[in-house]
Amino acid sequence: MPPANYSPIQVFLGFCLINALLAFYLMRKNSGRVHDLELKIRHLQEATNILNDKNSRDRENKNALQVKIRKYNSLKEIIEEINQNLNLDSISETLASIAFSFISDNKGTCSLYLIDEQAQKLNLLKSKKEDKKLVIKAKEGDIFDFWVLKHVSPLFIENINKDFRFDLDKLRQQDIRPISSLISAPFMSEQRFLGILRLDSQQPHFYAQDDLRFLVTICDLGAVAIENSEYFEKAQDLAIHDGLTSLYKKGYFLERLKEECRRNARRNSPVSLLLLDIDYFKNYNDKFGHTAGDIVLKDLSHNLVDFLKDKNAIISRFGGEEFCVVLPEIEKKKACIIAEELRARIERTKVVLRRQETHITVSIGVSAFPVDAKGEIELIVKADKAMYEAKQNGRNRVVAA
Repeated sequence: MPPANYSPIQVFLGFCLINALLAFYLMRKNSGRVHDLELKIRHLQEATNILNDKNSRDRENKNALQVKIRKYNSLKEIIEEINQNLNLDSISETLASIAFSFISDNKGTCSLYLIDEQAQKLNLLKSKKEDKKLVIKAKEGDIFDFWVLKHVSPLFIENINKDFRFDLDKLRQQDIRPISSLISAPFMSEQRFLGILRLDSQQPHFYAQDDLRFLVTICDLGAVAIENSEYFEKAQDLAIHDGLTSLYKKGYFLERLKEECRRNARRNSPVSLLLLDIDYFKNYNDKFGHTAGDIVLKDLSHNLVDFLKDKNAIISRFGGEEFCVVLPEIEKKKACIIAEELRARIERTKVVLRRQETHITVSIGVSAFPVDAKGEIELIVKADKAMYEAKQNGRNRVVAA
C-alpha cells in the first residue's frame, strides 16, 4: 500500500498528540509514585514522632532515675550525719534540713513534731520554711498531723481540694495556713510512736509517691537516731541523778559546786551552802521497816525541790540521809533565814508510814563562800562542822559556820 500523504501540519499535530499522551502517561505514573512517597514520608514522620516521644520519656525516666539514685546514694551520708552525735536537738535539726533540701528543694514548709508521752500530745521541735516570715501556729499539730498520729501511717495528699478524707468546710473554719499538697510520715520504733516529719506546699501535685517513699526511709533512719538519743539522755540522767530521790548525785554536785565557786569568785558574789541531815533516821527503819526510810527520803527530796524552786538552787543527795543545797549569789545571813524556814517547813510536813502520820526533823549547817572558805572542799567541811554542832546541841536546828 502506498504511504499516505500527510501534510506537515498533520505530522506536527500527530507528533504533539503522541508527546501529550506520553506526558500524560508519565504524569499518571509519577503521581502514583509521589503519592507512595508521601505516604512513606507520613509513616516515617509518625515513626519519628513516636521515637521522639519515647526518647523524651526515656530521658525523663533517666533523669528521674538519676535523681532517685542520687537520693538513695545519699542515705549513707544521711546515716553518718544523723549519727554524728546523740543530741536530740541536733538530730532533729539534721532530719528536718535533709528532708527539706533533698525532697522539697527548699520549697514549701517542713515541720518536725515529737510526741510528749506523758501528755500524749505533739510538740513542734523544728521547722524549715521557704517563706521566712511564715508563722506555724499549730505548735501541737493540726488535722493532718492528728490523722498520722491516729492511723500511725504515712499520709500523701496530691490535691487537698480533691481528698475525701478531710472535711474542707472544717478546714476553712480552722486557722490553717494555705496548703494544697502534703506528705507526712511517722517516726516509729518497735510499735512506739516517736513523732512526725512533714512536708507541705501551697502548690497541688508538688510531691510524688517516690518523695513519700524517700521521706518514709528518712523517718525510719531518724527513728533509730531519736531513740538512741533518748537512751543516751536517760543514761546521762542516771549518771548524774540519784535513782531514789531524782536529786543530783554527789559526784556531779561537787563539780557544780566547784563551777559555782569559780564563777561567783570572778563576779565577786557570794555562794551559800546548806548541809542537811535527817534526825534519828535509823529509827524510821527500825520502827516501820526499810521501805519507810525510802519514803522519808523521797518526801524530803520533794519538799526541798518545792521549797527551793524559786531560789535557783542546786540540790543533791550527798550521802545516805544527808542532803546538800547550793544557793548561788545568796549571802550567808539570807541563807540562814532560808535554812530556818526550810527546817520549820520540814518539821510541819506530815509523813505517812504504814498508815501512821509522823513527822521528821533535820539538822542544818550553813557556810558561805568566800567569807567562810576559799574553795568548795573547805566550804563543805565548814558546813559539815556546823551541821554536827546542830546535832550536838539537840538536833532540829540551824547552825552557821
